[in-house]
Amino acid sequence: MRKLLFVCSRNKWRSLTAEKIFQPYDQFQVRSAGTEENARIKVTAGHIGWADIVFVMEKKHLRRIQSKFAQEISAKTVICLDIPDEYQYMDEELIDLLLVRVSEHIAIE
Repeated sequence: MRKLLFVCSRNKWRSLTAEKIFQPYDQFQVRSAGTEENARIKVTAGHIGWADIVFVMEKKHLRRIQSKFAQEISAKTVICLDIPDEYQYMDEELIDLLLVRVSEHIAIE
């Protein structure tokens, strides 16, 4: 079972939506977190250590976790999905985009 971590800024819309839509798949364990101080769940070294693959929504999220968790992230697969902060939680367009972008990197059954 692969462990997927989704990261955005505040863990309210994009990463939380990703966690929700990938949770039903038996092949994954899924968590989400945010990089901002006011994030619903703030990303920690523990999250990074737990994950097999880290999906970030934007390059700024990648830069933030690289600077804060350089050692933990060095051996991890980190993928930037390039999904801008313009969607609400469970937005249909966001769901479609997440499914397409994530399936470019891992098989979704």
